Amino acid sequence: MMKEIIKVALLQTKSSDSIEENEKKTIEFIKEAKSKGANIVSTKELFKTKYFPQIESWDYFKFAESIDKNSQTIKKYQDIAKQLNIVLILSFFEKRADGIYHNTAVVIDADGNYLGKYRKMHIPDDPHFYEKFYFTPGDTGYRVFNTKFGKIGVLICWDQWFPEAARITAMKGAKIIFYPTAIGWLPSEKSLYGDSQYNAWETIQRSHAVANGIYIASINRVGFEESPDGDEGIEFWGKSFVSNPYGEVINQASQDKEEILITDIDLSVIDETRITWPFFRDRRIDSYKDIEKRWLEDE
Repeated sequence: MMKEIIKVALLQTKSSDSIEENEKKTIEFIKEAKSKGANIVSTKELFKTKYFPQIESWDYFKFAESIDKNSQTIKKYQDIAKQLNIVLILSFFEKRADGIYHNTAVVIDADGNYLGKYRKMHIPDDPHFYEKFYFTPGDTGYRVFNTKFGKIGVLICWDQWFPEAARITAMKGAKIIFYPTAIGWLPSEKSLYGDSQYNAWETIQRSHAVANGIYIASINRVGFEESPDGDEGIEFWGKSFVSNPYGEVINQASQDKEEILITDIDLSVIDETRITWPFFRDRRIDSYKDIEKRWLEDE
């Protein structure tokens, strides 16, 4: 079978208090990724700011912006994508309307064409991850974007724990699912739970790769970010990675450094894998109706 190789680049970066500095660095990293042969480049979750949902504060709604094909932000990245002939996946804090805000990823094709957006469906509400205060659950459905370099899906962070999201995205034709992410350890938990938390994060995503016969690309932020209220903070654990359809981690970034993780992906492996492990062929779709229920009570 003839190989179908593309290069993906995951931008694992730290964030400062300056939106301008964060954006400037991201653009520099995009250009460097192109110089190394990248075809598709993805940022981490909410790349323009620090991870502000550590606390609930009305002040942080000022970070949100209009995200559509007519916005200045999108036009800027359309120009970059067209100039460099690369696909861009960008994660933003979107203001949709007064009082309605989303955690949103945008895909721009290599010719500069705006392909659309995906709004994060699963919204967490945990200590230092108070996203329900800021983000309305997404209503775009699970989307696949037909780019110059293949069909890709984009899910965001907390979505990565839900096999249903990965399954539907794969069933719509995605060959790679990108997960812009912001996840790390709370200092008080790291010594006791740190290894287990990280292992769970990597394992669940690798399992999506196996169950769906696709590539998974997870892009995390890195570095310690203090909490604005002085309590704890988060040590983002980096370790952005790419998994092949067999669930093998074929490339991974460090735990503590900013990096551009460049990985060769052979899309022809997907058909080969699905022939060998025909999970889609053997699905018993007639038996899955209960999955639409919240919980199943004992009869």
